[in-house]
Amino acid sequence: MAITLENVGIAVRDLEEAIAFFTDLGLAVIGRDTVSGEWTDTAVGLTGNHANIAMLQTPDGRGRLELFEYIHPDAIESEPTRPNEIGMDRVAFSVDDIDEALEIAAKHGCFPLRGVANYQDVYKLTYVRGPSGILVMLAEELTKPES
Repeated sequence: MAITLENVGIAVRDLEEAIAFFTDLGLAVIGRDTVSGEWTDTAVGLTGNHANIAMLQTPDGRGRLELFEYIHPDAIESEPTRPNEIGMDRVAFSVDDIDEALEIAAKHGCFPLRGVANYQDVYKLTYVRGPSGILVMLAEELTKPES
């Protein structure tokens, strides 16, 4: 059986705020819609499901992020997840310049949880708390593979 990752879906408090954050980091909106009806109730397992959605894509076309803002049922606020909690934890992106990515994140009020780490001179990486409390890992590869 062949399998590929379609997307990562994240419920957000404010769809426009989340779109602005991720598009400023370099993702592109490739679709938007408002969804409801029996098909979406069945797909997600919620009666009366009604949401505004946006599909974003990385510049290389390989990664997709689906953001959704619930109209019905009401979104459930929860404490932002911590890195050691079981379940959906974070979304990670490779960036060419982590300092530039952090400047962009800062414009949205999003800062590293602790700082920028250096993993064995292979990666610089950090976690930032994005819109709606989303954990976002940013990683810059320091050693490029030889061609």
